Amino acid sequence: MSETPATPAPLLLVDGFNLLWAGTFGFPAPIFSRDKTRELTGLFAFFALLRASVRDDLDVAQPEVLVVFDGEHGTAERVATDQEYKANREATPEALKPLQFLAPVKDGLDAYGIRWVEIENAEADDVIATLATRAAASRPVLVMSRDMDFYQLLDDRVRVLNRSRKSSRRIITADEVLARFGVTPAQWPAFRALTGDKSDNIPGVRGIGPKVAATLLRDGMPLRDLPGSGRLTGAKGAAITTAWADVLRWEAMITVRRDLDVPVVLRGESSPQLPKPADVVEKLELW
Repeated sequence: MSETPATPAPLLLVDGFNLLWAGTFGFPAPIFSRDKTRELTGLFAFFALLRASVRDDLDVAQPEVLVVFDGEHGTAERVATDQEYKANREATPEALKPLQFLAPVKDGLDAYGIRWVEIENAEADDVIATLATRAAASRPVLVMSRDMDFYQLLDDRVRVLNRSRKSSRRIITADEVLARFGVTPAQWPAFRALTGDKSDNIPGVRGIGPKVAATLLRDGMPLRDLPGSGRLTGAKGAAITTAWADVLRWEAMITVRRDLDVPVVLRGESSPQLPKPADVVEKLELW
């Protein structure tokens, strides 16, 4: 095994399923095999978007790239806490279309020496949070995802890359979260517990919008301190008090874990250059 470089490369952690879904459903045009018998959109788009981000969106040197996928039973722990967690996500063949590209995406990553990890009983959010926390002590970390749950990781070392935003606004920082939402990254789970998170089927407290939540959490107020703060007044305060047990449970569910046993050695070395998507398809003999 090679030694970690004296100056380790910045780390790019890629939310694999998030990118695969974005590519499958958001690519400008569908991609098919030459004989039109196989759709290749998800595979082609995954590598196209990842390559473009490394080329265009990073203001750092060639990164160490690690793609993280959700484990098959990754949601089990949170579902045990709340049966409604992510229960709103469709399971129709169309909604699950990206999964047909998962195996060739992994094959393509392997073929070009781009590492990936998938832990059967862990969500990608928790794996990414664990690795980001581990790496941030020694180098910059960028998390590539549209999932706002990663905002809770933001600090001087960790930033989020959301390619669905305008090119000048794709890199999200802790300062932006504070300026835009009025809460710190550390307060993000509390903020979302109060306001809700549709993507994960967390309803939040009825009548509590972002402005009210930010006001309640002002000056860095921890959620657990709200009941004794004198801020839970009027109808909105009563609504939070009534839903308090749920709010605490939602906050815990939204909070990412940073202490998983992830069997990955972060090498600190730049990954190989990302391949052109057409080259990946050719290498896998799928054209």
